[in-house]
Amino acid sequence: MTVITGFNFIAGGRSAAGTVTVQSFDATSAQALPYSFHQATEAEVDAAARAAEAAYGAYRNLPAARRAEFLDAIAAELDALGDDFIATVCRETALPAARIQGERGRTSGQLRLFASVLRRGDFHGARIDRALPERKPLPRPDLRQYRIGLGPVAVFGASNFPLAFSTAGGDTAAALAAGCPVVFKAHSGHMATAEWVADAIVRAAEKTAMPAGVFNMIYGGGVGEWLVKHPSIQAVGFTGSLRGGRALCDMAAARPQPIPVFAEMSSINPVLLLPEALKARGEQVAAELAASVVLGAGQFCTNPGLVIGIRSPEFSAFLQRFAALMGDQPAQTLLNAGGLKSYCQGLEHLHRHPGISHLAGAVQQGNQAQAQLFKADVSLLLDGDELLQEEVFGPTTIVVEVADKAELTRALQGLRGQLTATLIGDAGDLDGFGDLLGLLEQKAGRLLLNGYPTGVEVCDAMVHGGPYPATSDARGTSVGTLAIDRFLRPVCYQNYPDALLPDALKNANPLGIQRLVDGQSTRDAI
Repeated sequence: MTVITGFNFIAGGRSAAGTVTVQSFDATSAQALPYSFHQATEAEVDAAARAAEAAYGAYRNLPAARRAEFLDAIAAELDALGDDFIATVCRETALPAARIQGERGRTSGQLRLFASVLRRGDFHGARIDRALPERKPLPRPDLRQYRIGLGPVAVFGASNFPLAFSTAGGDTAAALAAGCPVVFKAHSGHMATAEWVADAIVRAAEKTAMPAGVFNMIYGGGVGEWLVKHPSIQAVGFTGSLRGGRALCDMAAARPQPIPVFAEMSSINPVLLLPEALKARGEQVAAELAASVVLGAGQFCTNPGLVIGIRSPEFSAFLQRFAALMGDQPAQTLLNAGGLKSYCQGLEHLHRHPGISHLAGAVQQGNQAQAQLFKADVSLLLDGDELLQEEVFGPTTIVVEVADKAELTRALQGLRGQLTATLIGDAGDLDGFGDLLGLLEQKAGRLLLNGYPTGVEVCDAMVHGGPYPATSDARGTSVGTLAIDRFLRPVCYQNYPDALLPDALKNANPLGIQRLVDGQSTRDAI
């Protein structure tokens, strides 16, 4: 059983040099839990970052199969955590045990998936263009490219997924898979949970003989700036608010050596309801959509925060049913008091806006979140009203009614970048509205048809990213195996002897990986 010490994790050891402590709380009762955590000092942040830098050379040069063993070992340690661990997570987050057990399975499954990518070898991106000494007018040298880890990565834990997007979550797993040691900043909402998981990672590192500084973790408020500005840190992974993500991006850009920040920040995930689908199954859509909006108390980054439909009797009937369902939803406890405060502030802004009306939901009071439904005038989208574009993190959504397809197109053009965009439509709808696909591709990273965005599969094909402000860099994803690419960079070797080349580029192809050789994909030796 893990004993919660509240000490920072640095270079395989524990440190509590500072006198400032931060407290863990029960998310349901708001009562203090018997755990306090030592806020990292600037010297401890420096030590953690330097430990990661010291580990980088040895760690990135390990065979990919060794790093895969490490990821598998972390997964095994997580799966072995017992009921005390589940109980701790539940108390800190107010999430039910079944949700935590499922999220743990997703987290360990993600680690094992990344391990399989390492063994598969395609992450190397090996490309070889052999020399053409007889080419006229100029010969071509021998050129060989593969990818290496960027260097130590600072990862910030997310509030809404205490396991899958936190200590051993997607950013940490992707960085470790890429060959990058990690300095993790624990989220204040579930610090005891973070310590359980960090202990598991350290045990896995010891069992697989990883360098001591391959994983480090710090606690506290205000320490993130020291971390992002530290010269040893070469990239940042973040999931959280637009304000927080922008602050990190600005810090990283202002460094003497700017570094990339892969921040997932804000998305309202529009759902487009097309006419034929509402005629055929309007009541079903209302029930499914309401369930998606309130799933997990609406605390998903893919929560459908905007619903758009075309004016018709069917849409009016849908809206009536949808409002009734939203009004009947029970109140739910949010992850922490800070989340509830932000939710209430978001609702107040919507209530005060003259172009937005309240359709359903009990008066917000007490320490639980009430589901809410609002309706906004389409002019707010057409005119680019900022409030309609802002994510309200909780069980609420906004409906917009448009007059026709032309107005729908203009409304979509007014949207900012999103993680997802969803079409609910039947065959006849797709014939008439299929040309919207090109516009939606410009707006979102994942396009859904007749599904709901609150389920994010962890697999090779998943994209959990999108144009700003959904993420700070639309070229990446924080879920799925492509997430590893964010922490890799290409290196080209020109006219190097075979003995000095990395295994991924040697003539004999000792790794047996797929490579692009003179424009042809092959596993053969050359």
